[in-house]
Amino acid sequence: MHKTAERLARDGVVGLIVVWADNNGIPRSRTVPIEQLPQAAERGLGVSPLFAIFDTHDGITYGPPGLSTPSGDVRLVPVADRIVRLAGQPGFAWAPGRQMTADGSPWPYDQRGVLERQVEAAARAGLEFRAGYELEFRLSREDGPLAVVGPSYSPRLMLEVDEFATRLMRDLRANGVEIGQLHAEYGPAQFELNIAPADPLTAADLQLLTRQTIHAAARAHGLRACFAPLTDGARVGNGWHLHTSVARDGVNLLSGGDGPHGLTADGAAYLAGLLRDLPSIAAVTAPSAASLLRLRPGFFSSAYAFWGVENREAALRFVPSTGLLGAAHANVELKPSDASANPYLSLAVVIASGLAGIADGLVPPPPVQEDPGPWTEERRAAAGIHRLPATFEEQHAALNSGLVRAVLGEELFGAFTVVRAADQAWAEGRPLDEVIAAHLWRY
Repeated sequence: MHKTAERLARDGVVGLIVVWADNNGIPRSRTVPIEQLPQAAERGLGVSPLFAIFDTHDGITYGPPGLSTPSGDVRLVPVADRIVRLAGQPGFAWAPGRQMTADGSPWPYDQRGVLERQVEAAARAGLEFRAGYELEFRLSREDGPLAVVGPSYSPRLMLEVDEFATRLMRDLRANGVEIGQLHAEYGPAQFELNIAPADPLTAADLQLLTRQTIHAAARAHGLRACFAPLTDGARVGNGWHLHTSVARDGVNLLSGGDGPHGLTADGAAYLAGLLRDLPSIAAVTAPSAASLLRLRPGFFSSAYAFWGVENREAALRFVPSTGLLGAAHANVELKPSDASANPYLSLAVVIASGLAGIADGLVPPPPVQEDPGPWTEERRAAAGIHRLPATFEEQHAALNSGLVRAVLGEELFGAFTVVRAADQAWAEGRPLDEVIAAHLWRY
């Protein structure tokens, strides 16, 4: 660490930003002078354990065992092999952090540790996962108006933010974030980039790093990036779609099989596991009040629980392998996912659900290739299609179904659920526009 600190200092770096994501998907951080990097890597930085019970609006919800008073300390330890000098903030380096107890043992509320446990469980089963995020965001001028107006997906919209886009792509490359593409999206002044797939821990780390990179590039050009699930009650919101695949001995189980659309038996069981637990998964991957408002039929948010092959209205969109893209490309896209989700917990519940589906040998129902939104309730019921949680009460019931509690552990599960209850209490009775506005700049 001494050599790393010396090298960064010679390059003009004055501080290391250590980041973690809380139970609302909000990045929190501490910054340490770069000369103190060796001590930080060894002993960590002191933070309050109460961050586990911060709600979306920075309220603190005392109550869970061990989190009922303002007393205590947690050590935030930078992940040393993930330190990156920020191209868009050249005076600073960046690293994700682990939260540990004062004696260096695992802290039960550490979200990164939850994902580490699921990755280890997959390895014991002889399986490895790959994951990648699609990030949608809206750009506005610092004085308020949308950055651009024009046709969706058009090069003209990209031209309007050319300097920002150029800087963003350069900074992402310099920060070690490989992306597949950057383009204008469907909503007003909305853009999207997709992060190349990686192992789950790297994917979650890169999601946080990409946020930091986008914010810095936008600020440099007089813009603000909004990642909120919903930015306008009348229009589509921002999804942060999560793509995953599962492999054994390096062979993608979602391709090359004898099942429908090339699925192997285990690949089909993985998809079926996600479908079985989809309400519980969505309660973690789309957990905020703004998330619940976003998951509406007809707004490309995938409000119904079903799967389809390349069906962009499906909550689980299966992307099969093709002759052009090869077997490794096959993946499952989870669409009810947004910036208010903690990326480590999101991946953890997805992996756990998929592993359970494989262990149980599940078989998925036939895919649905239509939008079931216009269907009658009777037709959806006959097809086994139901709405994902649309209220806090439904979300709470889904969280208590068993999967999430088992994955998070009792302590973190308790903190996560009281935070959701605090969000519900805050949003109760408030008008739609006020709820949307309160989430715009949280992520």
